[in-house]
Amino acid sequence: MILGVGTDLANIDRIAGTLDRFGDRFRNRVFTETEQRKAEGRADTVGTYAKRWAAKEACSKALGTGLRMGIAWKDMAVTNLRTGQPVMQVTGWAAERLAQMTPPGHEAVIHVSLTDDHPWAQAFVLIEARPIADPPDAGHT
Repeated sequence: MILGVGTDLANIDRIAGTLDRFGDRFRNRVFTETEQRKAEGRADTVGTYAKRWAAKEACSKALGTGLRMGIAWKDMAVTNLRTGQPVMQVTGWAAERLAQMTPPGHEAVIHVSLTDDHPWAQAFVLIEARPIADPPDAGHT
């Protein structure tokens, strides 16, 4: 079952200007250390930040709140699997909101897709609730 959907389009040049103007103040307010390491290690540093910015915006929309109601930028973080696939991690108020949205007997799964084509970075987030399967021997003695 789908619990929420969000998308966002970010202008890479706008993110570049913000990084130039505010530097570490902006980076540290919005991005986790892991996200910063990932971006700084990439050839397209600004594009990487822009995609993660868009992902946070999209995630907040999928949570049904936008960036209000207590969600902090760092409550949503993009990491990558070894395959490179992006994964959204939520903590703090975002995790609390996700738990509130998730029906009993289900687990929430956040899917995220990122893309960019200068000057645009785009993110799409879908939150799915999957039924928690009983173990094969559950309730049998």
